[in-house]
Amino acid sequence: MHDLTARRRLLMDLGPLRRHRDFRLLWLGQSVTYLGSMITYVAVPYQVFALTRSSLMVGLLGLVEFVAILATAFVGGALADAVDRRRMVFLTEAALLVGSLLLAGNSLLPHPSVAVLFVAVGLVGAFDALQRPSLDALLPRLVPREELVAAGALNIFRGTIGMIAGPAVGGLLVATVGLGPTYLVDVASFAISLVLLQQMKAVPPPPDAARPSLQGALEGIRYARSRPELMGTYLVDINAMFFGMPNALFPALAASLGGAGVLGLLYSAPAVGALVASTTSGWTLRIHRHGLAVLWAAGVWGLAIVAFGVCEGLPLALLALAVAGGADMVSGLFRSTIWNTTIPDALRGRLAGIELLSYSSGPTLGNVEAGAVAALTTPRWSVGFGGVMCVAGTVVLAAALPAFRRYDDRDVRPAETEDPPLS
Repeated sequence: MHDLTARRRLLMDLGPLRRHRDFRLLWLGQSVTYLGSMITYVAVPYQVFALTRSSLMVGLLGLVEFVAILATAFVGGALADAVDRRRMVFLTEAALLVGSLLLAGNSLLPHPSVAVLFVAVGLVGAFDALQRPSLDALLPRLVPREELVAAGALNIFRGTIGMIAGPAVGGLLVATVGLGPTYLVDVASFAISLVLLQQMKAVPPPPDAARPSLQGALEGIRYARSRPELMGTYLVDINAMFFGMPNALFPALAASLGGAGVLGLLYSAPAVGALVASTTSGWTLRIHRHGLAVLWAAGVWGLAIVAFGVCEGLPLALLALAVAGGADMVSGLFRSTIWNTTIPDALRGRLAGIELLSYSSGPTLGNVEAGAVAALTTPRWSVGFGGVMCVAGTVVLAAALPAFRRYDDRDVRPAETEDPPLS
């Protein structure tokens, strides 16, 4: 009996899925559509490279997507605080379906257009940035405060499965049925999500919600700056991703670790580590010093990246990346919990827009940093340098943000932050 209780405390808590119908519907719909999106994540760069034979053109896809996110993230945040969040997710999901249709239609032409691919990527990035704040701000309205950690772990688990399975399925589909049918799988995933979203209850804005405006967006920024626990989540993540993101170096490093055949393993190893961490996340329910947990997780991420840089053999390299992915999952879980338990409902959308920019800019700019350092030195030196700088930056932020370091969720007053769930 004691062993059974111990295992239950360790394993991921599935209770939010059983107890809350609307959370279950949203979780299932986003599981399907994220898998479809990760299939497209493989298909688009493959098609761009096939048409142009240029890795630079493939890299520019990320720049186009980031510019689109930058242009619409604050708008999406303001709308999330002023309109029905479920309806906002539904409408943007429909727009994302149209974007996938555009990709499918272009791929079926006798001479597919590269320009259309870039336009579609920009549109998808823009609509995703419009959707993400409403999607993130839904969670505290669907489950009670005491279940936010468990619900957050389930969301991370959902994303991790998509990150592992989506690219593998996408590569298989492109090789067997071609690009057009592959994009149509993504279209079908959005259609399934729309059916499930339609069955959810409305999630109206707070009664005193302000109309979207520049002043309202600036209010969200001012609020974030006034809360050290929120600034800590943004700054620690940006530091870790900017210095410790090695993805741009995977193709070069794969050559010394076994060739092109191991490239996919390098990309999937962090997600495997995140999967292990999420399925054994029951212990996180007993952690209350969330800021300190984020700092420790960022430090472990940096150390694991250093280990990856010095590993000579493939098994140890994959193990180091898996440890890094697990640490990143733990960091993300506690960061999202801090966000969900400290932000008033009237500001959740706007703050979600800021969060979107923080976790989008870090990896994107981090890949640029890694590539630039590698061009001046070597890929391995770049990885090791980035990991060391990540750890050093984490130590500096821990010293500079004592309120974040001491943050304890038991000190948060529910009356200030908690909103009753809808189901």
